[in-house]
Amino acid sequence: MNSRYTLCFVCSLVVVSIFASVGNAQADSQVCPGIYCGKTLLENKTYTQCGACPRGYISDESSTCQPCDDVPSFYDWLYLSFMVLASIVLHWFFIDWFSNRQNIVLFYISALVECVGSALLTLVMVEPVGTLSVRSCHTRRLSDWYTMLYNPHPGYTSTLYCTQEAVYPLYTMVFMYYAVSLCLMLLFRPLLSNRLCKNKGAASIYAALYFIPILVVIHAVGAGLIYYAFPYIVIVASVLTNAVYFAQRDIQNVRQIVSSKRNILILCGHWIVHAFGIIAITGLKEPLVHGPLLSLTPTPAIFYLLTVKFTEPSKFQGGH
Repeated sequence: MNSRYTLCFVCSLVVVSIFASVGNAQADSQVCPGIYCGKTLLENKTYTQCGACPRGYISDESSTCQPCDDVPSFYDWLYLSFMVLASIVLHWFFIDWFSNRQNIVLFYISALVECVGSALLTLVMVEPVGTLSVRSCHTRRLSDWYTMLYNPHPGYTSTLYCTQEAVYPLYTMVFMYYAVSLCLMLLFRPLLSNRLCKNKGAASIYAALYFIPILVVIHAVGAGLIYYAFPYIVIVASVLTNAVYFAQRDIQNVRQIVSSKRNILILCGHWIVHAFGIIAITGLKEPLVHGPLLSLTPTPAIFYLLTVKFTEPSKFQGGH
């Protein structure tokens, strides 16, 4: 009789263990709510509760947090280059606006070295640390930049917070770049201004202390929009600034351009920016087709010079 009871007890334990293992397997295989919630595999081969994946991880189709092992795409590198290019252009603009013409080249070089050095240091600081390579998560959609807006509400009774950097490390890299750039500027530019230029470049330094925090706020709020729109921003900005500069300098023919080294340098800068925008839009996915489009780089300047004579205000006033 006792043997029967013992056998029944053993069988019940086996059945309970089977159901428990099945329940754990179902829990482990359960898909988390929301787009970005995931589960992390622990050392004891069990999974955590659904939540935000650790930094450098992204949830897959089964809601398991997987490490970001992708390589940034060519478009991603262009986006990062745009952020660096934007800061360089702003530095140069305010240097040109405020600095003494005699020492302006030194400040141009200083700003360029600061920004390029900051970009290289930022690359060295991100994973894998100490190299210029970057491991990243592939950007799939606009919502990847704004995961805080996609926290699920299971049963509409509570909020499951799964905010994370789904575009790792494109979002935080830019903040790191601005921080390093600001530090390098404060480290070297005041010495250059004080020792070699008799404080002639102080105003451009103060200007940078304003526009760098503004760039940080713009990136914090609109990084995703900028990521998808920057090629068109570059094209429009290069065309408009080229026209504004020509109009401000009253340039109406090629002779006026080549008569000044400054005009030639600024025009070449516009052409480089315009070419960058063309490359960003096309991605040079088909080099034989998209490569010749770079020949359109001088088009805005040529169009302006050909049509500016038709917009001379004196001609319209003479008709009256």
